[in-house]
Amino acid sequence: MKATIREVADKAGVSVATVSRVFNNSPKVVDETRKRIMLVADELRYSPNHAARSLSTQRTESIGMLLPDLHGEFFSEVIRGVDEVVQDRKHHLVVSSSHNKRSEIEAALQTMRGRVDGLIVMSPDVDVKTLKENLPSKLPVVLLNCFVDDNAFDSINVDNFGGAYRIVLHLLEHKHTRIAMIKGTERNHDATLRFQGYSKALGENNIAGEEELLLAGDFTDSAGYDATKKILSLKNRPTAIFASNDAMAIGALIALRELNVDVPEDMAVVGFDDIPMARIVRPKLTTVHVAISELGKMASETLFAAIRDKEEHVRHHRLIPTDISVRESCGMH
Repeated sequence: MKATIREVADKAGVSVATVSRVFNNSPKVVDETRKRIMLVADELRYSPNHAARSLSTQRTESIGMLLPDLHGEFFSEVIRGVDEVVQDRKHHLVVSSSHNKRSEIEAALQTMRGRVDGLIVMSPDVDVKTLKENLPSKLPVVLLNCFVDDNAFDSINVDNFGGAYRIVLHLLEHKHTRIAMIKGTERNHDATLRFQGYSKALGENNIAGEEELLLAGDFTDSAGYDATKKILSLKNRPTAIFASNDAMAIGALIALRELNVDVPEDMAVVGFDDIPMARIVRPKLTTVHVAISELGKMASETLFAAIRDKEEHVRHHRLIPTDISVRESCGMH
């Protein structure tokens, strides 16, 4: 039978309230008493009832995170950054995936109600109406790479436009004038901004965009692979490929290798995100660098600040700058 808090208190010679303070990390208990209680709790194999504890403290000591997908290095790196801060604050991380469907987003948000102290949302299809209708009004929320035109939530976004613009300029500066782009998922805000950055860089250099050089993609390696096969079937091939993320760029490298197209001699390839695999794949991938795990840490720290400050919290909207990691795949390493 599970030991009770009363049994721990009796054996440690303290009140139930003192045991409760220890497990709620109260500074009001002296170290000697705290150690004695923890030894007794360990001996009796006592663990606090977190459900009852959350009712009394109005805290769950859990942080929620809603992602569009759980597949891929980008998301795993974001989770790693979030979890590092969450663990440091002695909380637990609850992760859910919405797969970009409105009904699944709503179901995931409703599942988080009452179970988390705050929520990080990273879903391209989320909107203010959905958030406000499915979450408690006072629940702290941080939007990560979401475009929501409202001041109701903290937000952190990567400079997608600037990153794409700079990496295409990088290719143009090295005499590439026919640059294909493997675009991201249709109606995805990040994908749209990356396409706009690509288009601006070409336009400023008096290069007209060509429809045949724009390939559909969905941020997966298979999409990059398939798009590259189509690129190589063109009569007038481009000399460079800009993939909207690294997964598609790696898919492109695989297709090029299979068809014996030398990278970077015959085709330069660049990506976006700088996932860990970009440093390992051969040739090493030139890409727009995003500090991915730091992005997760920043989201967590912002959320904990909102939880701490409550009504006094001042919401922030941050645009995170990017730079270029120049490696072997573009020929300018």
